[in-house]
Amino acid sequence: MRKKLALVTTIWGWRNHANHMGERFLNGYPCNGQWHRPEMDIAGVYVEQTPEGDLSQMRAQKHGFTIYESIAEAVRLGTDALAVDGVLLIGEHGEYPNNEKGQKLYPRYEYFREIVEVFKVSGCSVPVFNDKHLSYSFEQAQQMVAWGRELDFAMLAGSSLPVTFRMPPLELPLECEIEDALMIGVGGSDAMDYHALEAMQCMVERRKGGESGIRSVQLIDGDEVWQAGRDGRWSRRLLAAALARSDSRSGIGLSDGRPQDLAHSGELEELVEEPAAYFIEYNDGAKATLLMLNGAVQDWTFAAVADGEIASTQFLLPPQPNVTYSACLMAKAEEMFATGTAPYPVERTLLVSGMLERCLDSRMAGGQRLETPELAVVYRAPEISQFCGAL
Repeated sequence: MRKKLALVTTIWGWRNHANHMGERFLNGYPCNGQWHRPEMDIAGVYVEQTPEGDLSQMRAQKHGFTIYESIAEAVRLGTDALAVDGVLLIGEHGEYPNNEKGQKLYPRYEYFREIVEVFKVSGCSVPVFNDKHLSYSFEQAQQMVAWGRELDFAMLAGSSLPVTFRMPPLELPLECEIEDALMIGVGGSDAMDYHALEAMQCMVERRKGGESGIRSVQLIDGDEVWQAGRDGRWSRRLLAAALARSDSRSGIGLSDGRPQDLAHSGELEELVEEPAAYFIEYNDGAKATLLMLNGAVQDWTFAAVADGEIASTQFLLPPQPNVTYSACLMAKAEEMFATGTAPYPVERTLLVSGMLERCLDSRMAGGQRLETPELAVVYRAPEISQFCGAL
């Protein structure tokens, strides 16, 4: 018997996340060299905002699902009790205010709470996938994970970067010794730096002893980023290794096609618009740095010293409109809905949700280093690699 899913979203329009992700369950997606159609259907939908360009009504007519006026009705399919086998919560895009930290106040926590209330009243629960970070608030994110544990339902969340293709298909050995790590990201906060932080986290969580939580964070901007590099706070050789995996570099290469060594030529400082450095210190002494380098590159790369050797890769993001990386993520959601078990721990997303919020607190405090005892999130990385095309 085919499973039934509810999709709860802020907005369903062209090229937003409900479009990229929800429609994988309507039309299928490419997987391992063939077109894959999940053995489950979207049966109930809640959409909060329906501006011009809304696709939900059109999709409902074509695929035969019902759009309900409340989240509770969508997960109950109009009955008095829970009536679906899984929930896709996609709280991304739409018109919502920002707070003083620059965080978009998407109502993921509020949506999740309404779903949980149906679980409690019905006396049963089903797996829930939550797109991107659990909440802009670490305290809210903690509560969401606590509800999952209390009611014993599988939870999966986070970015598509940890599960997209990697070029080359690098996975750090489980229980490796990580001396230092550096991630390069692009885009604005707090939408795109989240992706970069979770990509970095999915690599460093494989270190010896497992994830131990975060001792401190610091976020600095502007010329301080370059001074921090001169002071050795982030590794120039890891920057070079990560940039060597980029195939979208800017600068002189765009005008005459010459290769360029951005890590050592001095051109990087001229190219980057509003550089930012996120310094993460873990409870076990491990350290990692995210550099946001808008204007110099357009892709996402990583390098680390692991077991004494430099390893590096690009998190490959195939282009629009197909954005195949979202299919990679929905393959993991489908696996959870089918098996009742999340393929990797939601604690990763919980930790990165807190990591990002505290980094933004650091920026608000003038770039101060902040102690973060509340980020003592402990978990183990999955033994089996989860990225698409993993060897």
